[in-house]
Amino acid sequence: MRRLVGFILATVLAGGVAVAQDKAEDLAKKLSNPISSLISVPFQYNHNAGLANGNGRQDYINIQPVIPFSISENWNVISRTIIPVVSLDGVPTGAGRTSGLGNVVQSVFFSPKAPTAGGLIWGAGPVFQLPTSSNDRLGPQQFGAGVTAVGLIQNKGWTVGMLANHIWSVGKEDEYGRSSATFLQPFVSYSTPRGTSYGLNTESTYDWVNEQWSVPVNLSVSQIIKLGGRPVQLTGGVRYWADSPPGGATGWGARLGVTYLFPR
Repeated sequence: MRRLVGFILATVLAGGVAVAQDKAEDLAKKLSNPISSLISVPFQYNHNAGLANGNGRQDYINIQPVIPFSISENWNVISRTIIPVVSLDGVPTGAGRTSGLGNVVQSVFFSPKAPTAGGLIWGAGPVFQLPTSSNDRLGPQQFGAGVTAVGLIQNKGWTVGMLANHIWSVGKEDEYGRSSATFLQPFVSYSTPRGTSYGLNTESTYDWVNEQWSVPVNLSVSQIIKLGGRPVQLTGGVRYWADSPPGGATGWGARLGVTYLFPR
């Protein structure tokens, strides 16, 4: 985990060469769209504190490749994968450090290539939770399945939309219990002609079994640059936990990100 965090920090601090203004604006706009026709591989580091008795902490890196496929003249399929590499310290109360792989979440969106007449960009499809966690403390080794959808509008540098999914547990409920969770991510961002983006979102989850919310609010700033001749987006931001279940994260957290882009 420390090596991965160091990699992100080193990449961010290394700086880079500015991308041509028109291309930077286009890339920033595409990255604000979760289902754009752009191959990208984000490495997103997150820090949360105040877990367990208030002294626990959570650090994780989400590796999130996004790969679009053209399946017809009018439709794309977009694969979005979230691979979490997690480190917990003091969670549960009194426990030592545990690091490893969490459960992978795989989403598949079927999306029209062209927006609607009103400018709506949308996609929908299945979502799966894969039981890949290396330790029960990092997530139940339990398969899950559900549905996901996203809708957004882009106009004059602004992107406004929402991504949502719902996942039900499938199997091993005698061992891990039943789970039913809704994820809601309303988002708004503004991208400048120089490839700078300012974003605000929440990544809220409602646990229907325990009737509990987890609501982190994220504020971020991103910049498109070139590193090694390739366009890259660097991101830094903060988060505040507006609500969390007992033993969950509280107060302020942080986020850093490096997204490698592969324009066609």
